[in-house]
Amino acid sequence: MTGLASDTAMVLAAGMGKRMRPLTATQPKPMVRVAGKPLIDHTLDRLVEAGIDRAVVNVHYLADNLEAHLKSRKAPQITVSDERAQLLETGGGMVKAQGDLPDPFFCLNSDNIWLDGPRDCFTDLSAMWDPDMMDALLLVVPHKKAHNFRGLGDFNLDELGRVSRRTEARLAPFIFTGIQLISKRLLREAPEGPFSTNTLWSRAIEEGRLYGVPFTGEWFEVGTPEAIPPTEAALRDV
Repeated sequence: MTGLASDTAMVLAAGMGKRMRPLTATQPKPMVRVAGKPLIDHTLDRLVEAGIDRAVVNVHYLADNLEAHLKSRKAPQITVSDERAQLLETGGGMVKAQGDLPDPFFCLNSDNIWLDGPRDCFTDLSAMWDPDMMDALLLVVPHKKAHNFRGLGDFNLDELGRVSRRTEARLAPFIFTGIQLISKRLLREAPEGPFSTNTLWSRAIEEGRLYGVPFTGEWFEVGTPEAIPPTEAALRDV
């Protein structure tokens, strides 16, 4: 690891993948193939390319299928966080896995596909990281670089990079990519059981400790079967 804030990433892979039905009727969403390989391999391969040595992957839905695939990989070194007994959502999943995570750690959704800009996104996050000021640093992307995205956006950034949420019915300039760098301070006094990371983000926003960095590459939302063909076409043109 050179120049990165952490050598470990948590990959969130436990969800039910309901928006990806019918492709997820018999396989977990991270195993849905895009451009010739499972979604989770797109994510794990990018970790290896960036020099991130370890990944903690949580599993729940059709976990045996996903865990068998993870065991077939040589890199990165993978630890499975088993949520077979109870799906803990994004926040609860991080809390359960925190014993296997350093401080800070990267966190990614398992369905991310992106093309880096001048620098890889992990280097960009690491360059801006300041643990004295930040509980989490989100990689966000402007609408023109968010392919397949049809929403109003998620966040605003002030001149220092501090995050605020989109106000109701307004357009926000930035979309969360599903990639972030997290201090374990974000996880303190967390709720028990399943809960969304949004709960922890809200506290960090109130304290002025949630920041964002704009992504300089291209990001693809792959949440539904309909998003797969245009994503594959864009990747072929690279």
